[in-house]
Amino acid sequence: MALYFTSLNSGSNGNCYYVGTKTDAVLIDVGISCRETEKRMKQLGLNMQTVKAIFVSHEHGDHIKGVSTLANKYSLPVYITAKTAKHGPRLISHLAKPFTAKEMITIGDLQVTPFFKYHDASDPHSFVINCNGISIGVLTDIGTVCEEVIHHFKQCHAVFLEANYDATMLENGKYPIHLKNRIRGGHGHLSNKEALDLFITHRSPNLSHLLLSHLSKENNSPEMVEALFKQYANGITIAIAHRHRATEIFSISQGTNNHAISKVSSSLQLGLFE
Repeated sequence: MALYFTSLNSGSNGNCYYVGTKTDAVLIDVGISCRETEKRMKQLGLNMQTVKAIFVSHEHGDHIKGVSTLANKYSLPVYITAKTAKHGPRLISHLAKPFTAKEMITIGDLQVTPFFKYHDASDPHSFVINCNGISIGVLTDIGTVCEEVIHHFKQCHAVFLEANYDATMLENGKYPIHLKNRIRGGHGHLSNKEALDLFITHRSPNLSHLLLSHLSKENNSPEMVEALFKQYANGITIAIAHRHRATEIFSISQGTNNHAISKVSSSLQLGLFE
């Protein structure tokens, strides 16, 4: 059974990540509008009927903008902690489902494990989605590379990993000092170097795809960070999760003796799940 994954959008203007099989999928955050989410899924040939749940990482607007409308329209359960819900999207009460860090949640063929991370939000979590021995991590909005992040990163066959800023660009940029300190202060975002150190030091031998995510518009360069990571790729697919469009759909399938890896070409995407 193949596990498919794509970023519908990634950045301070909105974050939304899709992971699923041909029959069951989840969205991690919906920080773009309901209409834009539907539009981008349709462009990729993804059917909204495969989406069985939304998981919310934290309450910042670039992660929850479209949650309420999408969930209410499709009657989707929204997994969200009580603290996040207090500050987060308005939901029809029966759609809100609590979760606890490290307690696995089963959604059809998928098992989703949340874990705590450091970020300047009320109760921030990241997620690893597993199916048939294949694990996809969504690790963004991470202030520091703590033991929880390292532990879960090591398990993954593919990761959406934050590489938010270049330290020199941030230091020399136009942001006020209080915002610079928020970003780099341990509860903000990962720098390119911090993400690269995690990638080099703790990647699994099974890691096949790394999607660099939540890049800063002002303090990073997609070309620069992609080139940086490709120096150390050793055959791993390195891609950028874009700020204004979806990535292609990637897939990982489990073979008889090991994991057979493939990317879904654009010619196969349209109508893939209709």
